[in-house]
Amino acid sequence: QLRIGFIGSGAIARTYLKYMKKLEGLQVVAAADPAAASLKLFEADSPGVATFTDYNKMLKETKDLDLVCVCSPNGAHSDNTLAALRAGCNVIVEKPMAMNAGECQKMIDTAKKAKKELIVGFQFRFDPRTELIRKQIADGHFGKILYVRCQALRRRGIPNWGVFGRKELQGGGPMIDIGVHVMEMAHYAIGSPKPVTATGNVWTYHGNKKSDVVSMWPNWDHKTYTVEDLAVGMIRFEGGAMLNIEASFVSHIEKDVWTFSVMGEKGGASWDPTMICTDHNGYMVNMTPGWLPGGGWDVIWEHKIKHFVEVVRDSKPNRAPGEHGLMVQKMLDGVYASAVAQKEVRV
Repeated sequence: QLRIGFIGSGAIARTYLKYMKKLEGLQVVAAADPAAASLKLFEADSPGVATFTDYNKMLKETKDLDLVCVCSPNGAHSDNTLAALRAGCNVIVEKPMAMNAGECQKMIDTAKKAKKELIVGFQFRFDPRTELIRKQIADGHFGKILYVRCQALRRRGIPNWGVFGRKELQGGGPMIDIGVHVMEMAHYAIGSPKPVTATGNVWTYHGNKKSDVVSMWPNWDHKTYTVEDLAVGMIRFEGGAMLNIEASFVSHIEKDVWTFSVMGEKGGASWDPTMICTDHNGYMVNMTPGWLPGGGWDVIWEHKIKHFVEVVRDSKPNRAPGEHGLMVQKMLDGVYASAVAQKEVRV
């Protein structure tokens, strides 16, 4: 069995619990969180788990931990991960990997020194639609990739729980919270090229004000809201390909959008709706898969949990390594740095 501990016991940790219960051989033995109410909810979902308000105490007193799931706010990811690695544990850390690329590199170096696995909680790369597009690209059916467009846009979806509106704890708003998901799966699909430069901008125009507009998550804490409402960025990669990212909690658009599209010299694709566009025998053709394994939240989470088990227990290849998290973080850092500098920056 894999003995597992959690640092952070909030909603995302309880999501891990839900899908861990579907696999045999996983034993959740400990959880640490400074919030007693959060620990109580976690314990209700996992009776008998040892609880701590200090994660260092958990790491010291819990014997034979194989894996630690870091599910704390972004600002704590690096410290939590470093402590777990130094305690001899493998780690899966939720996205984004850290607050900046420097923290990510330190986490990678520490994992290598400890000879432990460092996995980033990127679940959308396990979606069947992502896998389909990645395989077409890897097998050369699109030719050279030229341009990628990523969109993670909510019409009105500012989280009204947690610390998502506090820049000092999260590092940013929709770009680092939801944009990271679409960015990571698109970057993975096109082969994880090295980012070179970034340009972008951010705007805050709604979240820091009280609103009486009817929405799915009303009454967020506008008084502590210090992140952006909308962020856009453009990344240039080695080899010349470019990726555009649009991320927003508040967009005046018809409906929420969660997708990416790829344009290559010989073909292209869109993630949602899933479609391959190419030329065939003298005609422009749009192809849709006749069948794909079931998608959706349940499937990608089941794959995410199964993946870390295979990596840690069965020594299979890590498909979401720290090095990928570092490149995604560099892109996020670049967009935010460009917004401050108001010009293109090197990443």
